[in-house]
Amino acid sequence: MIEGAKWRRWIFFYIPLCAFIFTLLFPFYWMLVTAVRPDSELYRPWSAPNYAPFWTSHPTLDHITYLLQETLFSTWMLNTLLISIAATLISLFCGLLAGYALSRLKFRFAGMLGTAIFITYLVPQTLLFIPLADIIRNFRLGDTPWALILTYPTFLIPFCTWLLMGYFKAIPRELEECARIDGAARWQAMLYIIFPIAVPGILSAGIFAFTLSWNEFIYALVFLSSPAEKTVSVGVTSELIRGDVFYWGSLMAGALLGSIPVAFVYSFFVEYYVAGLTGAVKG
Repeated sequence: MIEGAKWRRWIFFYIPLCAFIFTLLFPFYWMLVTAVRPDSELYRPWSAPNYAPFWTSHPTLDHITYLLQETLFSTWMLNTLLISIAATLISLFCGLLAGYALSRLKFRFAGMLGTAIFITYLVPQTLLFIPLADIIRNFRLGDTPWALILTYPTFLIPFCTWLLMGYFKAIPRELEECARIDGAARWQAMLYIIFPIAVPGILSAGIFAFTLSWNEFIYALVFLSSPAEKTVSVGVTSELIRGDVFYWGSLMAGALLGSIPVAFVYSFFVEYYVAGLTGAVKG
């Protein structure tokens, strides 16, 4: 029986887990190897003798140096960071107020309104950027960070609201009612009782919003045209792909370095992220 349990554990847990981890991490390994592979190996055909596709014998930093010195990669990173933080803060502020109102206040059509807000998140971005482009043009915000700071919340606020609604519903109402009985106003109970308890959900919504803002491509491609105003996702692909020439080493270096901030955020707040999603699902 013990041997059978070990085999079942290997077949149904360890082997699938190893396959999942390999599939998840292999793209990052490939980006790293390509970023440090010299051009003599990078463009060598697979049929060449002694060709090693999965590692390099002569690593180089030329592609990373070219990316940092010959392109505006640092500027793109700063632009993306500024836009992502601003859009995340706006979305969290609106999502907190809307999520609290829809989950804790009693008024007609509250459930239908919450469902309608979440449905707007499901609308494809390819349908929204056409009217949004007209609005951005009328307000003369094109080719500025404000074009993205004000448009990203259109798809971030609905999801943040839905996520926080589920988390607020998981918090016992008795805590808020006790604070109201002791003389606290509703906004005081919300600010000093509910919001501190909902920190995992707030961080989860913030991480999600930050990740979507950082990786967004369509709006950034349409609304930004100057090289100095572009974000990482647009700048790397537009400046390092010239016609049919692909600067694969610098492209992979840009993709690898551009993913570090998101990985950094997840590594520090992954426990809160999981707790926030769990609370939202329970709600």
